[in-house]
Parts: sequence; C-alpha cells; structure tokens
Amino acid sequence: MSTTIDLIQALKNELKNARMTYADLARSLDMAESSVKRMLAKGDMPLTRVDAICRALKIDFAELARRVADAQPLLKELTQEQERAVVKDKKLLLCAICVLSQWTLEQIVAAYRISEAECIVCLAQLDRIGIIELRPQNRYRLKLAKTFRWRPHGPVMEFFREHVVLDYYRGGFDGPAEGLLLVHGEISRSLAPAFLERLQRVAQDFAQQHQTDQKMAARDREGYTLLLGMRSWEFEAFAQLRRPDAPAAAHPKMARLR
Repeated sequence: MSTTIDLIQALKNELKNARMTYADLARSLDMAESSVKRMLAKGDMPLTRVDAICRALKIDFAELARRVADAQPLLKELTQEQERAVVKDKKLLLCAICVLSQWTLEQIVAAYRISEAECIVCLAQLDRIGIIELRPQNRYRLKLAKTFRWRPHGPVMEFFREHVVLDYYRGGFDGPAEGLLLVHGEISRSLAPAFLERLQRVAQDFAQQHQTDQKMAARDREGYTLLLGMRSWEFEAFAQLRRPDAPAAAHPKMARLR
C-alpha cells in the first residue's frame, strides 16, 4: 500500500515536472516559503492541504493517487497465502492467468463460461490479493514485475504439476511455431548458472513481446505457452538400475529444456 512518504515524494516530483519552486508553491498557498519546505520535509499536512497543492499543480487528487500507485515496486513473487487464495477457486485461477496475459473483462467473458458478475468478483479478489489494482469500469493495472514467477514449490506450481503438466505434454508439439527439446549433457558446474540466465532472458523476451503485441488486432495474435526448465535430474527408472558402487560421474544427468 502507498505510504505518506510515497505521496509526498509524488508531490515533489510533480513540482519538479511543473518547474514550480517552493517559493511559487508558497505564493499559491498563501504561505511562507519556509513553512512549505517544513511541511514537505515532515510530510505532515491535512488532505485539504494536499488538495490545495494539487490545484496549484493543476492535477486532481485521483490522478496523484494513481501516479503514487504506479510508482510502487512490482511484485516478483507472491506469498504462500496469496498463491493459496488464487488456486482455491478454478475461476479465480483462470482470471489470474488471463490478467497475466492482459485480457480485458470482456475478453474473459467472451472466451469462457464465466458471467460478467462472476468475473468482476474475481477481479476484486485479485485486487485484494495484490495481483492487480482494480480501476474504474473494471479496468486494472497489473502489479507484477516482468520477472514475476510462481513460487517453485508454492500452491500454484503444485496445482500445475498435479493437474496441468500431463495435459501440456500430451500435445504433439508439431504445429506451426511449436517445438519440444530434451537435451542431455554434463557441463561445468560453474557454467550452469549462465545457461539458466539465458533461459530467463528468453522468458523475459517472450513476456516483453507479449506486452508489445497487445497493440495488434486479436486476429493477428496466437496464444502460446512457453515452459522452460533446467535441473540436475535423473529419471527414477534409470536411477533404480544404478550399480551401488558406480561413481557419481557415471550417472547420466538430464538437463531438461521445456
């Protein structure tokens, strides 16, 4: 949530953008310049004073509050409790996935068997959870960073492992712009983080392109799911065939790119 400090900093930013000095503001408020400086330094002022400053800056309080909200740090990860709330209801999880793709309420209702009233309730819940900031006319601002990820062992990923993974891999990956790669190999432990960083960059590029292409007509876009993974792993059926005295290096490790 926004704090008084954030609000005061936003006012200072607006003063700077408007090229208005403390002396200019003091004249507009009919106050001494020293009093204005002290007021902004302490951050101690009634809402009526904030409103007066907004009038001097020719912006309304709602716009100022929106700018304060937009300046808040974006979430890179939810808490266990937040994720648990998301997976508790399938329609809420559906809406969460849709807002990650920047779908509007109208698009969600048109595509899925969910009423407008149900969708509005879900958006309100996502607002309370902290995933979005709900705005007038059921528009919203996504409060997640481009590097956002579900918790590796959190409720959402557990749900996907249990209910979604097999459905995803059931496809042939042979359609236009589809593919599945499974690469095995042993590499230096010191180089492994660099490969993971490359995968993370691919994911960020994909997310950025998604944002950019929202300007295109819906008929020119196609929904894709990019699933990336890399871990030191051995298939359990192979592990059961190991010789008990075999050196660790002799066990084939599977690096999985999905």
